[in-house]
Amino acid sequence: MPEAVQHPPWYVEPNEGESISHYFGRFRRHEAVCVSSPGTLSKAAGIGPVLARWEKFRFNPFPSEKELEAIAKLIGLDVDRIAQMLPPKGEKMKMEPIRLCAACYGEKSYHRLEWQFQSTVGCNSHKLRLLSECPFCKERFAIPALWENGECKKCHAPFRSMAKRQKPY
Repeated sequence: MPEAVQHPPWYVEPNEGESISHYFGRFRRHEAVCVSSPGTLSKAAGIGPVLARWEKFRFNPFPSEKELEAIAKLIGLDVDRIAQMLPPKGEKMKMEPIRLCAACYGEKSYHRLEWQFQSTVGCNSHKLRLLSECPFCKERFAIPALWENGECKKCHAPFRSMAKRQKPY
């Protein structure tokens, strides 16, 4: 019988297709983690201030194998699993505005990496255009690392309630 994988108490399982920004925000808010900023986490891994850039979808230069190994070791994740939260080679990122499919978010509440691809027009699952601002108050969405409650930072409308305001594509 295979041995069960032992994870550290601060282990946070990534979601399928989750963006690195959203994942590290969830990781820092985990009860067993006492790190509140990306800079502190980067420093603990010995990789400089790169995590703050990654959380804003700035991958130039692209994360090195050494950086990924250092952060993977610190947080107890596989390097391959972290690499899945990064854009595939050749895929250009849209750093701003942050985009969201509220219908997807209502089903599973996390930011998908593919929403920030320049090549992504809308949600393929729901055939809806992505939102880049709150449809109620017009505030642009914060970076996913800061999505603590899954709501607009200005008017506090839940992301899932925005689905009815998404237009088809």
